[in-house]
Amino acid sequence: MWFEPILKRLSALSAVGEYTLLILDSIYVAIKRPPSWILIREQLYNIGVLSLPVVSMTGFSTGMVLAAQSFFQLADKGLAGATGIMVAKAMITELGPVLTAFMVTGRVGAAMCAELGSMKVTEQIDALKTMAVTPNRYLVAPRLMAGTIMMPLLTVFSIVMGIFGGYLIAVYYFKMAPSAYFDPMPQYVTNFDFITGFVKAFIFGVFIVTVSCFKGMTTTGGAEGVGRSTTNSVVICYTCILFSNFLITVGLNLVQDQINRLFL
Repeated sequence: MWFEPILKRLSALSAVGEYTLLILDSIYVAIKRPPSWILIREQLYNIGVLSLPVVSMTGFSTGMVLAAQSFFQLADKGLAGATGIMVAKAMITELGPVLTAFMVTGRVGAAMCAELGSMKVTEQIDALKTMAVTPNRYLVAPRLMAGTIMMPLLTVFSIVMGIFGGYLIAVYYFKMAPSAYFDPMPQYVTNFDFITGFVKAFIFGVFIVTVSCFKGMTTTGGAEGVGRSTTNSVVICYTCILFSNFLITVGLNLVQDQINRLFL
């Protein structure tokens, strides 16, 4: 029918509105009456501690690849000393936050969506409502608080592992002096780079948790619907991470330029 595209667009707008309300309500209930520490602690462990192996392997291998590529590209131009700067800059501002978010989405986000989706189709969430338990406070708020805390910490861990992996390749494979790898970093790696990485990690954590919870709590269609919602949540999280990464990078650099013009 001719009105089906219009209905689809309205449905998409409605989903965006419901997603926004989920975020606002979860923040409100978390501030008004914080969830139990036991629930938060469990999510801190699931999101943070259990993600350390995959995050460390990702950061370490990425750092090694960055060091190898940087050295191969710069050595014949006499710029091999910039290898450490290239690894540190890329890991802190871009690859560390983005790759950590990807790994957490695949390991944690999909599990969150599947868990809440199963609860939705088996009417466990409806049972919570009948017992006067707010689902957003009991299910979403602990995950949101844990996600926003652990994502920056996991990103820092990934960055450290990446720089360490690059160090091993640069020093023990390409025979660079350790001082040549580390000494230029304090001069060229700025506080703005760390702020950029932290802001990205924080926002990515919000996206991962809220999108996964929203897709899980709006699941329909039984077991098949759970699988469909899980797949959609991962795809949407990846898309949000990539687009928000671009917007944050451009926005923060514009803000820095304005600050430099005003005070320098």
